Amino acid sequence: MPFQLIILVLIMSYLSGFRNYHSTETLAGVLPTGQNSPQCCAFGLYAEQISGSAFTAPQGHNLRSWMYRIRPSVAHREEGKLVTFDNWVSQSDDHHTQIAFDPLRWNPLAATKGHWVESVRTLTVAGSAGAQIGMSASIATLHEPNDQPQQPVLQNHDAEMLVMPISASITLRTEYGVLEIGVGSLGVIPRSAFVEFSTENTTQIYLLENYGSPFELPSRGAIGANGLANERDFEYPTASYLEQQTATWVIEKREGRFREFTLQHSPFDVLGWHGNHAPYRYDLRRFNTLGSISYDHPDPSIFTVLTSPSQTAGVANIDVVVFGDRWLVAENTFRPPWYHRNVMAEFMGLIYGAYDAKPNGFLPGGASLHNAGSPHGPDYEAFSNASESELSPHKLSGTLAFMFETSAPQRITHFAENADERQKEYVDCWKGIQPANFDRSETKQSNNKSGQA
Repeated sequence: MPFQLIILVLIMSYLSGFRNYHSTETLAGVLPTGQNSPQCCAFGLYAEQISGSAFTAPQGHNLRSWMYRIRPSVAHREEGKLVTFDNWVSQSDDHHTQIAFDPLRWNPLAATKGHWVESVRTLTVAGSAGAQIGMSASIATLHEPNDQPQQPVLQNHDAEMLVMPISASITLRTEYGVLEIGVGSLGVIPRSAFVEFSTENTTQIYLLENYGSPFELPSRGAIGANGLANERDFEYPTASYLEQQTATWVIEKREGRFREFTLQHSPFDVLGWHGNHAPYRYDLRRFNTLGSISYDHPDPSIFTVLTSPSQTAGVANIDVVVFGDRWLVAENTFRPPWYHRNVMAEFMGLIYGAYDAKPNGFLPGGASLHNAGSPHGPDYEAFSNASESELSPHKLSGTLAFMFETSAPQRITHFAENADERQKEYVDCWKGIQPANFDRSETKQSNNKSGQA
């Protein structure tokens, strides 16, 4: 029993710290000392470097890891055939998508049958995988083993992927090790990494493809060294490998197209790795929310967990923003999000609970899109309640919403436009807004009195 307990601890352990330089090995001596590529690696392994940035990227943005594996990646290839998954869309052009003029909202999508890759339903796309700018936002279904015994291994060359389960935890097996992603957490998988999804209970997942620069933590600026998403709360997997000789089904994605092939071994054959480029997970409930303790409230950028910068300073390719449990204490303040039109486009989802600006109609597993320049804000019921409520300290509890905010306008897919789950009357939630109740004559009198004074 003590030996089994030790093994369990090793399997469930994680490495802490965002973009720290990590080292992990399954057997002592796997990692070479003092160099990366010795003439002969320990245990007859192969050394392979995997880059997450250009070789000449500046310090702090230069990403790479050294892997020590049973076979190099060139041996994880076979001739394959092209396959199509029409609802996984990676280009924002007129053939695949259409312009979204109005605010849009969807109920939770119905679960689909089949493996998780063919279940992907893309709702919005900004930029394209080929241009390596922008993103796509999708929802997929992952089935328990009894319902779907075989899941493919995916290698996505188009994008860094961010996933969030909605109703049950999921497991991501990668070359670097295993990540357990619970409800309320996110997982990030580097571009081109082999990954296998599994779950014990059927769940849907939000899936974000980041076509641009890899995610990093936002600059805290005047906030200082602490707060928002703290570095130590990001967790990386320890090395774990499969030496199986059974067939492995692989699907490869490149520029929005797919190819499948079968290996007679597992690509998860890494016995040790060191570097700062690897998949990671983060519990969104650990986000250290900051806000006003006097009046008004800051812009939603204060809730940014991760950001993918663009080539324009201060403008994000994608910001990943989270709205979780928090205290509202501002005085003489309309506390829900105000009415606004933004330069950025906003895709929102809800993991659990209720969203304070839309308490009705925005459901866990659902989504909404408010494009750049599109006016939006609370419905009239939320506005009325917030305008009349007593402004005592109030805690929002049991809620977790998120937003993918992009500098490029988001287009919707044909699936998103025609889905039964699209709330075709969504814009009606603002039709009940009443005109301001004021009397112009009283205003003129008041202004005259002020002038006389």
